[in-house]
Parts: sequence; C-alpha cells; structure tokens
Amino acid sequence: MRDNEITEISQISEELLCKYLHACHILHYHDLLDAYGHISVRLSPSTFLMCRYLAPALAASTDDLVVYKVEDGEAVAADAPRGFSERFIHSEIYKAYPETQSVLHSHSLDVVPFSISSTPLQACFHRAGFLGTAVPVWDVATVYREYPDYLQDMKVTDTRLGLDLAKSLGSAVNGQPTHPVVLMRGHGFVATSDSLEMTVLRGVYTTQNAKVQMAAVGLGEQIQFMTEREGKSTGKTGVVKPWPLWVREVEENPLYRNDLSKQNRP
Repeated sequence: MRDNEITEISQISEELLCKYLHACHILHYHDLLDAYGHISVRLSPSTFLMCRYLAPALAASTDDLVVYKVEDGEAVAADAPRGFSERFIHSEIYKAYPETQSVLHSHSLDVVPFSISSTPLQACFHRAGFLGTAVPVWDVATVYREYPDYLQDMKVTDTRLGLDLAKSLGSAVNGQPTHPVVLMRGHGFVATSDSLEMTVLRGVYTTQNAKVQMAAVGLGEQIQFMTEREGKSTGKTGVVKPWPLWVREVEENPLYRNDLSKQNRP
C-alpha cells in the first residue's frame, strides 16, 4: 500500500466527510437523487467513498459511509455495510480517468427523455456550457447483445458493464473524460469532474439545461444552441457562489442531518 492511499474512514479529513454528506443532501434537495442514485468522491488513487445502501438524503454520519476499491468496486472492509449495486459505475470511471475526483449517478426525470429520443441534450443555457454541442447516450443493450445471459434490468451491476459505460465518456484528456456527462438510455445520467462540488454543480445544471431545452422545444420554434466555443467558455462556471448557498439550504432543512456539520454541534 502506498503512503497516500486511504483505506479507512478514520483516515479521511472531517472536512471532506462533512462536505460529502452535504453533497448527498444537496442533490436530494435539487431533485437529482430520491431513494435511488448516488454520488462518490475519490479518496486516493485506489479508493473512493460512497454512502451505504440507503437514500442519500438520510446519510447523516460516518456510520453511513463506506470506502471502496477502484480496482473492483468492492468494499475495503470485509464487514462493511451493504452498498449500492451500481457502485461499478464509479469504480470503472475512476479507473479509466485517473484525474476524475467525483462521480454522480442520477435518475433525474428531467433528463431521462433525452436518453430515449433522437433529440440530443446539448448546451442551451449558459450555466451548462460544459454539456457541449451533444451529450453522448450509452445504451446498455449493446452489452446485452454481446452477453445475452445478463438479467437485462438496465443496471450497471458489475465491472464489465461499468467499463462499457465509462468508455462512452470518451478518451482521457489530462486524466479527465472528453465528455463530463453521459446519458444512460431509459435510466438517467452520469456526471463527473475534478471535485465533489463541481460534480454537484454539473448535476444541478444538467437538469436545469434539460428543463430549458424541453421548454424551448415546446415553443415549436428552432432552438439556437450554444456553439462549441461558447460552451467551452461558459463551462468554466465555478462553485464559489452556489456551494455556500446550497449548504445553507440543506442545513436549514430539518429533513437532513449532518453530524459533522458545525451547525449541528452543541
């Protein structure tokens, strides 16, 4: 084991643990996660953190968190609580893109329509320039055709499915995927970035862009999408302003409990 690898919750800074719990709550508050879906954060080259098998909105303490191995998506601790069956989405993306620091999987109903239609999701709202001129769609049926014995429940439940999904994000550029977001046919989407906060932001604005695009389609007029250059320029939106606001929103909401938040301490 290398010196900079993290394999236990006790090795993780309290700041990151608190931030991770806030991320779970923020994503629920903004309708990206309900009882299902999940977000992760890389801890070291070989490990990442996710909450255990429960609705992320209810994650409240370190007892709800699990350290996983990038290599195979399995928990580091033999006695770890049950985890999400689709954790392989995260492990295979971390494996394919070494500079990716956080991964989100959402079932947002605002985004799903673009995964099953011929209309691509693309940047038309300046906060979502990172989406570019077309968001790729991964179809799990491509794997089912090659391996017909699969259950075919649309879930990414092993490394083979996770690897195929990861490839749809495109080639690695400086350790990051070409496309930060990919849709999953009839399922949802995945967002990635180089920080936990940025992944939350990309999730929030992916859904907002989907709403704007759907509303524009409803007007029956030709839509003027963002150009590739506009997307790259606006895609640099930071999290300095929205993150403190989002944290305050969930800290003030009694549904969410974060035992590591200073506001919740006596």
